[in-house]
Amino acid sequence: MRIVHLLLTSRFAGTERHVLELAAAQAAAGHDVSLVLRRAAGQPRADAIAQRVDPKVKIVWVGNLLSTWQARRVVQRLRPDVAHAHLSKACHALRRLRGDGLRVATLHIRYKARQHRDLDGLIAIAPWQLAAIPEPLRSQSVQIDNWTMPHTADSTARARLRAAYGIDATTVLVGALGRIERSKGLDVLIDAFHRANLPDARLAIIGQGREFKRLRALADATIIMPGFAASPQDWLAAFDVFVSAARSEPFGLVLLEAMQAGLPIVASASEGAQHLATQIGTPLVGIDDATALALALRTACATPPARVEYPMARFRIEAKLPQIDAFYRMGLARRG
Repeated sequence: MRIVHLLLTSRFAGTERHVLELAAAQAAAGHDVSLVLRRAAGQPRADAIAQRVDPKVKIVWVGNLLSTWQARRVVQRLRPDVAHAHLSKACHALRRLRGDGLRVATLHIRYKARQHRDLDGLIAIAPWQLAAIPEPLRSQSVQIDNWTMPHTADSTARARLRAAYGIDATTVLVGALGRIERSKGLDVLIDAFHRANLPDARLAIIGQGREFKRLRALADATIIMPGFAASPQDWLAAFDVFVSAARSEPFGLVLLEAMQAGLPIVASASEGAQHLATQIGTPLVGIDDATALALALRTACATPPARVEYPMARFRIEAKLPQIDAFYRMGLARRG
């Protein structure tokens, strides 16, 4: 198949990781795969997207201005079997597109009528997203879980990162990882960590985003915020406990990454955490409940946390590729 993925963001995070891994796996499976990116995604900085694209995937550049219109023109020119959009601007690029190819999108957040109603099918990453999709589009859509790829940390990562921030081997390092946005509930986490009053623990919040400066002002000296991490697996190796205080987390790819690293997890009852609750294995805490989160942190840090072996087979990309391929083929068959 000729597949074109559209991703019109500029900075690398969880959704971007998903798209790049999917495109690379499809190219490795023998498909002709292109990726439409804005020029901003190729700027020389640590969180650029382009530098992480697999060489087998062809990059097609569009400008930063009028990128939606330009991306639509690219798809018209390439005439792929499948045009697969990710996030809002990419979905808008496909809305008014007509032709023989299949136009689909992944719901990385939630169904939004203006973005999704005119497409030929949707991939929901969690079951709760399906209920909002109206018929007949829902009958043309499918739910396929997110996945995680094994990423081996640098063998020196744990000792190196801890030493860099003055954290000794006996200190429990509680960690959070992801975009620094209000939806992630990191203000609640900082409050809860202060309330927990754990003398032998530190908190690390890894990532960047619009809330960074405000949260940095809330954090005391027991909390470190190094910013964006090019190798998040190194920080996962340095953590002893992983925490997600999200107000909203559609699936929780970062939860899978924490499981991959074998970390005990403390999580709020976001949509994604509820979907993964059986795998997480610890009780979820209420959203925006700093008191309950503080208690959960005390429990997690009461004894030296041990690594956990999670059942990860169902969350491998090798299990998801055939499902995505079948979804594409069913959509193409509907279009004749």
